[in-house]
Amino acid sequence: MTEQKSKRRRGGGRVGNAERRGGRSIEQMPWRLPVNRDKPTEPLSEEGIQAIHEAAMRILEEIGIAFLNDEARAILKVAGCDIDGDIVRMGRDFVMEMVSKAPSEWTLTPRNPDRQLTVGGNHILFGNVSSPPSYWDYSTKKKVSGTREMCKNLLKLSQYFNCIHFVGGYPVEPVDLHASTRHLDVLYDKLTLTDKVAHAYSLGKERVEDVMEMVRIAGGHSHEDFEASPKVYTNINSTSPLKHDYPMLDGWMRMARRNQGLIVTPFTLAGAMAPVTMAGAVTQSIAEALCAVALAQWIRPGAACAIGTFTSNVDMKSGAPAFGTPEYMRATQMTGQMARFYKMPMRASGVCAANVPDGQAIWETSNSLWSAVQSGTHLIYHAAGWLEGGLVASPEKFIMDCEILQQIQRYMETETYATKPDDIAFEAIRAVGNDGHFFGTQHTQDRYETAFYQPFLSDWQNYEAWEAAGGIWTTERAHILFNQIIEEFAPPSIEPAIDDELKEFVERRKTEGGAPTDF
Repeated sequence: MTEQKSKRRRGGGRVGNAERRGGRSIEQMPWRLPVNRDKPTEPLSEEGIQAIHEAAMRILEEIGIAFLNDEARAILKVAGCDIDGDIVRMGRDFVMEMVSKAPSEWTLTPRNPDRQLTVGGNHILFGNVSSPPSYWDYSTKKKVSGTREMCKNLLKLSQYFNCIHFVGGYPVEPVDLHASTRHLDVLYDKLTLTDKVAHAYSLGKERVEDVMEMVRIAGGHSHEDFEASPKVYTNINSTSPLKHDYPMLDGWMRMARRNQGLIVTPFTLAGAMAPVTMAGAVTQSIAEALCAVALAQWIRPGAACAIGTFTSNVDMKSGAPAFGTPEYMRATQMTGQMARFYKMPMRASGVCAANVPDGQAIWETSNSLWSAVQSGTHLIYHAAGWLEGGLVASPEKFIMDCEILQQIQRYMETETYATKPDDIAFEAIRAVGNDGHFFGTQHTQDRYETAFYQPFLSDWQNYEAWEAAGGIWTTERAHILFNQIIEEFAPPSIEPAIDDELKEFVERRKTEGGAPTDF
């Protein structure tokens, strides 16, 4: 079997689903790991960085963090931390020693090794929307509860678009599946409809252990190979202010022991769960993140960790979260500076507060995404498909966001600012001189097909041509494209024996009851 055929058999490489079947809904950019070549925006001075660091250390030393997990507190007591009921206080020397053990760069390898990701360095990676309970699409224009079919369609979009690098939690919560076994069905769908890096919810022993085992099976790994480097990742959120809950810490520790990817993202909304000032909210966020990193590094030195930022503000009139605001952008940039100070990768998000995929949705999401670029973020959650502060997923919004993501990827390419002689084009300028145009020059003819970004969703016709073609607005165009993609979608290949083993595991765990629930 040739190398290219091997890549196709595994469903990876640079060949898109539509191309494999002969269909072509869009001309999209090939799979690549974008490199952020810009210097980060740094609103904080060196004194500002030190001030936030000093205050975060004082929070950990003097105020402490509530660890609502007996095992975590017992481990930290052995590590020398001060335990007072649920409150854990950590000395700065201990915290900084633990943080220094965290790698500045690590990899995530899914079942298709051609989709391996590098987390850290100058890489910037985009993930799909994760965890909304509700769904909106253009056909009904109504907000409805998520189903497995909706979830599968969003997974298909996640696989189809090459600008989506990793697949987060449920792209919409399928409430038609029982909560005790939902994770089994969705992860099976995720591992068979996509071949990209997957996520594990840290919501109790059973869910985390089931996901790790299914990812191990899907990759064909022995237990030793699985633990040799990260194959799956989790994200935990602190319960701001200054608290980590039981199930997330449980999953965090289990993933740390098995050397899987760990991201901690405090949910610090300024004015509600954090101080109203951005400096105060970022400081609290840093403290909540570093204590979890310290725990992971004590359990397994060198564990692959990243700091997440979800610091934004609330609408002070209603208390509702706001996203994509100037304050959100600055907080993300500030957290990026702190992540570099601690020499750790960072996660941010592509978020908005809009209820439908309209102008507000796009400008807030674009602000969020570009603040991630400016901050030197490495992993961007919810980069495509997020609405209503994370309560709604939308396939049209997903496709609209992918247009933005591709433009960001194009912006990063060296061709856009290369200065070789052919790029300077002095001889073409001489040939045109003071009269004429460049349309017909050989220099233009040699490059016209690839010189500029070509959108798949934008409509660049003038008004009259657009009106004559039906006057279709962006959201409707996205809806038409969504239906075309789903119709022609071809899942990536998977070995029949591996597929059978996954099915057998799912059925066995369902028979055993899956994960316990409160109902």
